[in-house]
Amino acid sequence: METAVAYGAMKAGRVPFDPVAFFTHPRTILRLLSWVFSIVVFSCIVNEGYINIGSERLLCVFNKNAHACNYGMTVGVACFLGSICFLILDVYFPSMSNLKDRKRVVLFDLIFSGVASFLWFVGFCFLANQWQATSPDELPLAQGSDAARAIITFCFFSILSWVCTFFIHIIMSVGVIIRQVHYKFC
Repeated sequence: METAVAYGAMKAGRVPFDPVAFFTHPRTILRLLSWVFSIVVFSCIVNEGYINIGSERLLCVFNKNAHACNYGMTVGVACFLGSICFLILDVYFPSMSNLKDRKRVVLFDLIFSGVASFLWFVGFCFLANQWQATSPDELPLAQGSDAARAIITFCFFSILSWVCTFFIHIIMSVGVIIRQVHYKFC
């Protein structure tokens, strides 16, 4: 007889933590990648996203538009914190015995992944547009240009990692529904 599962974990009881199984799970790998990508984005903005051209005031390398740097940093920090929270929830998820709590965690994760995908897409488009509008004369000695390219690149990678996380949850939810229908009629 197959063991019953609910939202990707055993139905009840205390399950010991298996680090090898945890770190080889595709969802964990995607979360770690998303975590690293968000670190790269906001750390590049903090370190080299602002330049000082002959004044005390710092200007954003993306067409001197402070909103571009602020948006990238905000989304990067939010997804960094979200990745950490969901990694912690993934550790405790197999030992959750309450089905409603599991359902809430999966739905919140699904919603967060979808919103993060959208925010990264908007950020990628916005930052790429602002970078395209930046003239080479505005950046002395191409200061911050490598960081700007890295930010745009890792925004794109973040879109891919969060979309994959979103679709993993969709596939997992469909699998749960199919199993429930199978158990109900068989």
